[in-house]
Formats: sequence, structure tokens, C-alpha cells
Amino acid sequence: MRIIVGVTGGIAAYKAPSIIRALTELGHDVKVIPTQNALRFVGATTLEAISHNSVDAELFNDVENVKHIALAQEAEVILISPATASFIARYAAGLSDDLLLNVLLATKAKVVVAPAMHTEMWEHPATIDNIETLKSRGVVIVEPAVGRLTGSDTGVGRLAELEDIIAATVAPNNPQDYLGKTVLVVTGGTHEPIDSVRYIANRSSGKQGLAIAEAAKSRGARVKLIAVNLVAQDAKFGDVKDAETAADVLALLQSDWAKSDFLIMPAAIGDFSVENVYPGKLHRADSVGLDLHLVPNPDVLATVAKLARRSDKRPVIVGFAAHASEYEEQTLEESAKSKLIIKQVDVIVANDISNGKVFDTDSNKVLILSADSKEYAEGTKDFVANQILDFISTKLDHAL
Repeated sequence: MRIIVGVTGGIAAYKAPSIIRALTELGHDVKVIPTQNALRFVGATTLEAISHNSVDAELFNDVENVKHIALAQEAEVILISPATASFIARYAAGLSDDLLLNVLLATKAKVVVAPAMHTEMWEHPATIDNIETLKSRGVVIVEPAVGRLTGSDTGVGRLAELEDIIAATVAPNNPQDYLGKTVLVVTGGTHEPIDSVRYIANRSSGKQGLAIAEAAKSRGARVKLIAVNLVAQDAKFGDVKDAETAADVLALLQSDWAKSDFLIMPAAIGDFSVENVYPGKLHRADSVGLDLHLVPNPDVLATVAKLARRSDKRPVIVGFAAHASEYEEQTLEESAKSKLIIKQVDVIVANDISNGKVFDTDSNKVLILSADSKEYAEGTKDFVANQILDFISTKLDHAL
């Protein structure tokens, strides 16, 4: 792959040779375009030796060959690492006052930006706005890590790990078909309390839903997440709301569904809850012959779908169905078709959970079904996530 590595003038520029070497060792043809300030931190001779290509940062050299256009057209990927706050601001504003910015404005290649700066600069409203602008244009942002910075301080802003930068650079360029769309994902499994310390739960890990959220984000969507008994998701998805019970999920959805273009619900919502939750802790000595009276929970998916049908602007709704084929009279497809009709949703994603074979694993096999289309997807949960998003975008004309 033909890769341009842009290096800007921050202290993290000293890490650029390691990134360039890693890319060349993977067999990629790497050309380096440093800014003039970057050359204060790392010399052109070093960059040439590591990349095995000449380095010329001057915009007005080789003018007769229209150098910036030639570079922009031949590149398959452009990586900016590190990207300073100043460079990000100039790129977001569309300025073209040096060779690297001219190439960026002229290219149609995938662009990956790895910011590095002090925490205060990363968290400044101007930088936040500039990053969002670049994301809206399809630029891939490799979020900075948390760690020791240039001075004695520690915080977010440290250049991401080399492995993460390389992975983002060489990964296939995801289509930006969800750009400008809001995708609301509900994932995880509900807990219905028995007493103050115990609850009824299920075996959902939330992995498939998180994979869908990640895939939607990489394809340009603004992702909103309802995390059902999952923790520490805020770092990946800024708009996260936590839920515990089916009632919690329904309450959040009633306020959020209308603000989304897509509602995707791989969450395992419990069908039953305890009618009378014990306010304290039940003790073994006091609970001989204890019977729990279970009552049905509201059908969250069907309830939201019914509300959406009454609205002028309704999201595309994708429900999920777990099917234990060894114990069911219906086939997986028959069950999915039945759920599609009963729930009145646009798409059902069904999988066979016999013997617990998909729980807490990294792979899945699903049937994706709409009123007039169906397809199977099998592989990692990341792969299945993209297949689901592909199905929505290609099979449903009104979706995108």
C-alpha cells in the first residue's frame, strides 16, 4: 500500500521513525512529509533512512511536476502522526499553507489523524470542535492515550500506542455510509432484583452490541449507547446511558428513540421480574420453601415500535431474537419471521443459542431478515456487526 506519513511539530514527533519503520516492515511504500516545525524534532536524514524514500518538505520545490497533486493522487492512505492542536485547527479550517496541508486538501485517500498534545489543549472546546469537524468529513481519529506527558503532568493527550496507530492506518477503509446519522444501540443483559443483593439475570455479554456500536462509529455515525449492566463504555462512546432493569431500558428509550435514525437492540431484555422485591437481604434461615412470583415485563421492543409507528419521523428499528432450535418446533427462520410480524420492526437478527454456544464468545452466526430480504452472516462479532449494517444500508431503501 502507498502510504504518506505526515509528521507535525510536537514532541511526539520522535516516535515517527518507529511508526514509519513498522509500516515499511509490513511491506508498505512509505513517503514522509514533515512540516517545517517537525524538522525541529526529527531530521530529514533520519526520516529518509527509515522510509527509504527522499524527504522534501518544501511546497515550492519540483513545481513543474505539481508535486502536491502527484502526492495526493498516488497515496492510498495518509497518516498524520503526531498531529498537533495547531495542525488540526489548520486542517479543519481548510488552510493550505504548506506541502502537507496542500496534499491533504487535494487527496481522496483515507486520512488517519493521531493527535498528541497536553490535556488542556485536547479538552479545549476549539480542539473538540475541530476533531468533530474532521470526523464529519470521514477522517479517522486515533484517540490519544492517557499517560505521562512532556512535563511532570499525566493525563489524556499522549500519542496513541504504535499498534493502535498502525492498525487504524492499514485497516480497510470503512464506507462512511452512516455519516450524519444517529445510531442508538441498546446492549447488555438486564438484572431484575430479588432482594437488595440478588437478581435474576441472563448470559448476555453485550459483545455483539458493542461491536455494532464500534462499526457504526467507524462508518461515520453518531453513536448513542444504552449500556445494560455494562461498565466503562464512556471512554469509547461519549453518549452513554446506563440501565439495569427492563423498566430502566424502556424509560430511557421512551425519551431517546425519536432522536435517532436507527434503533438497534441486541440487548437481552428479561421477560420476567419478581412481583414483590424484598427490601432487605433474604436469609437462608428465613427462606425455607421460598417461592418467587414472577410477572411478565413489558415487551420493550414492541412497545417502542408501536410508539414509532405513530410518529411522522420514525427510526429504522432492528430487533434481535435468540432461538434455541433443539427445543423449539419452529425453525430459526420461521421464528424470525414471526417476530418480525409480531414486533412490527424493520429487521430481525436471529441466532441459535442452543447449548449456550454464542454467549461470551467473539464469534456469531446470525440470520438477518426483513420483510423482503434475508441473508446469513457468520464470523467474528465485528464482522457480523458490519454485515448487519450493510444489510440495513443496502436492503432498506429508506434507511439511508
